[in-house]
Amino acid sequence: MLTGEAYRESLRDGRQVYYDGERVADVTSHRIFQRAIDVAAKGYDRFFDAAPGAISSYLNTPTTVAEMREHAETHVDPLTSTSYSSLMTLLTSAVRIADIRPEGSEAIRNYVKQVQQQDLRVVECITDGKGDRGKRPGQQEDPDAYLRVVERRPDGVVIRGAKLHISSAAIAHELMTIPTKAMKPGEEDYAIACAVPVNAPGVKIVNVTSEPDAEDILDAPLSANAHAPMGFVIYEDVFVPNERIFLNGETAAAASFAHALGLWVRINGLKNMADEADLMVGFAQLIAEANGLERVAHIKDKIAEMVIHATLIRATLEAAVANSDVSPEGVVVPDELYANAGKYQGATYRNSMIQQIQDIAGGSLVTAPSTRDLANPDVGDAIRKYMGTKQSIDGAYRLKLFLALRDFAASGYSGHQAVSTIQAGGGLFAQRVVTRSRYDMDKARAMALAKAGLDDPWA
Repeated sequence: MLTGEAYRESLRDGRQVYYDGERVADVTSHRIFQRAIDVAAKGYDRFFDAAPGAISSYLNTPTTVAEMREHAETHVDPLTSTSYSSLMTLLTSAVRIADIRPEGSEAIRNYVKQVQQQDLRVVECITDGKGDRGKRPGQQEDPDAYLRVVERRPDGVVIRGAKLHISSAAIAHELMTIPTKAMKPGEEDYAIACAVPVNAPGVKIVNVTSEPDAEDILDAPLSANAHAPMGFVIYEDVFVPNERIFLNGETAAAASFAHALGLWVRINGLKNMADEADLMVGFAQLIAEANGLERVAHIKDKIAEMVIHATLIRATLEAAVANSDVSPEGVVVPDELYANAGKYQGATYRNSMIQQIQDIAGGSLVTAPSTRDLANPDVGDAIRKYMGTKQSIDGAYRLKLFLALRDFAASGYSGHQAVSTIQAGGGLFAQRVVTRSRYDMDKARAMALAKAGLDDPWA
C-alpha cells in the first residue's frame, strides 16, 4: 500500500497536465493542485496498512448489506470515493458482459485486483465531446467527437477522442475509459472500454477549478478542503494493450458500463446529498440563532421544511442500502429504484433548500467583510462590533459563519456544486427513466384494479 508521501511521489511521472494555458511541470508543487493532493494524501495515510499484501479497506468489495451500510457511512476524500465507484462499476459490468465478452470480464477482474494491490486511484471517464447532439456517434461530421478506436493491432488498440468533466483526473493514476451510451451495429469503433494510465503517451489533461485563490482560504473553509480539479482529458492516439481492454467492438454491451456507472455514481451522490442536507439544516439553524431569529415562526417553518427534505433523502439512501442485491460473484449492489429516486429528489430540490438558507441568512451572506478586514487594526474592531447581534453572539463568530455560508450557498464553488449535483451520474431525466423502469408498475396497476373492483382489460 502507499502512504500519503508515496502517493505524492507517484504523481511525478511525466504526466501531461495543463492549467490556465500553461503546462504544469509538477502537479505536487502547483498551488491549484496542492490542496486536493494533500486531501487525497491524508486519505492514503488514513487507510494505510503496512502488513504485506494488505489492500485499502475502503477499496475492498462489500459482500454483505452490513458492510455496504458501513461503507456508506464512511466519509472519505473525493479521489478515494471516485476510485471506489470506478471499481464497483467495473465489477458490476463484468457480470453483465460475461456472456458477450468473457475475456473482457476476466480482464476487469484482473485489473481490479491490480488496482487494489498497487493502491492506485482511478477516475471515471465517460462523457465525450459529443459534437452535434442531434446525431449518433457514427453520424458525426468529425468521427472523433466520440472516443473511438482508430487502429487495431495484435497486441492492442489505438484510441482517439476526449472525455469531459473528469473530476480529479490530473491527480489520479488511472483513467477508466468507457462508452457514454449504447452503440448500434456500425458503431463498433465507439464500443471501447479500457483502462489508461494518466501518464500514457498521448494523454493530455486540461484543468479548471472552483478552488478559491490562495489569499481567500480563510474565507472559504468548505471549498478549500473539498476542491477537486476538473479535467478535460484528451486522448491523442493512445495505445492500449489487450490486458487493459474490457470491451472492443461489442456494441450490444456498450451500454452496460454507463448503466453500471450511473448506479454507483448516483448512490455515491445520494450519500453526499444526505450528508449535505443535514449540513444545510445545521447552517440554517446556526445563522438563525446568530441573527436572533430562531424563534420566529416563518424561520422555524423554513427550517422544518429543510429537516423534512434531509430526512427523506436519508431514508432513500437507507432504503437503497437495505434492499441491496448480491451479484453471482458476491458483490453487494444497492437497489436501483431507491438510489435513482433519491438522487432525483435530492438534486431537484437542492436549490430550493439553498434558497431557504439565503432567505434566512440575509444580505450579509454576500456583503460580509473578509477575515483580513477583521484583522485590520483600522476597521477590525468596528466590524466586530457591528457584526455582533447580542451578548452571546460575538461579531467575529457571526462574520466567519457568514463567510462559510457564502462559500456554501453564494460562491463560484456553490454554483459548481449546484451543477454537479444535477449532472453527476447523468441528468435528471436519466434518473426518471431508471426509476420508472425499476418501479413495479404491474403491482401498482393490480392494486388499483382491485380497489376499483375491475378486471384487467389487457389480461
